[in-house]
Amino acid sequence: MSQFFTARRATAAIVTAALLVPLTACGGSDDAKKETSGSAAPKADLTVLAASSLTDVFKKAGAVYEKEHPGTKVNFSFAGSQELAAQVREGAPADAVVTADTKTMDGIKPDVGSPTVIAKNRLVVVTGEGNPKKIKGLKDLTDSKLKVVLAASQVPVGRYSKQVLDAQKLDVKPVSQEPNVRAVLSKVELGEADAGLVYKTDAATAPKKVDAVDIPDAQNAVASYPAAPLKMSQHAAAAAAFVKWLSTPKAQQILQQAGFQKP
Repeated sequence: MSQFFTARRATAAIVTAALLVPLTACGGSDDAKKETSGSAAPKADLTVLAASSLTDVFKKAGAVYEKEHPGTKVNFSFAGSQELAAQVREGAPADAVVTADTKTMDGIKPDVGSPTVIAKNRLVVVTGEGNPKKIKGLKDLTDSKLKVVLAASQVPVGRYSKQVLDAQKLDVKPVSQEPNVRAVLSKVELGEADAGLVYKTDAATAPKKVDAVDIPDAQNAVASYPAAPLKMSQHAAAAAAFVKWLSTPKAQQILQQAGFQKP
């Protein structure tokens, strides 16, 4: 009798095990599907250090990138390129950097991946709305009666400004030297200065507050904007993907609509 019940128990165990196998397999299949589905939209919270002159256009570009890459968030930290370089050297937590000149990017070469120039820019003379001082070009900035503001020489736009003024042998004495291009623009917007040198794209962000006087190409300087992922990034693949995206037709369209030139 005991042998009979023992046999029944053994049979039941075998049947139960047989039934569990397909159920387990089905559960594994669902888990695999979930994992596959999740991996199709990897999540990353990126921090991008970017030159001040990219403030408006990168906010638009970031929104487009997030829409095209669900699960990825792009946070920007804008400052003068020299400040960005200092942050990178100090190990600030970030994933990519975009500067307003190649010289600054070269200075942090040990900390970044291969840089790619994503856009170019040019300088303009920015004046108060309606150009009340009737400024026609660079030479007018030497007038001692004018309050002219420039960016500091450590800042890319400051170096470009010095370059164009020196090339024309013009002695301009600024009333102040600012830490970034947006600070120069702000001084003119607020009427604290009569004129300044900024990027064409920055002047275009305040059409109702300032006027822009074009500088002929022969007298101008070309600003290049290199972008690179940071080697210390905790999201290396996502950072590289964002930098690569900046050269795509969609990103280039956004940049050029804002007045930036092709790289």
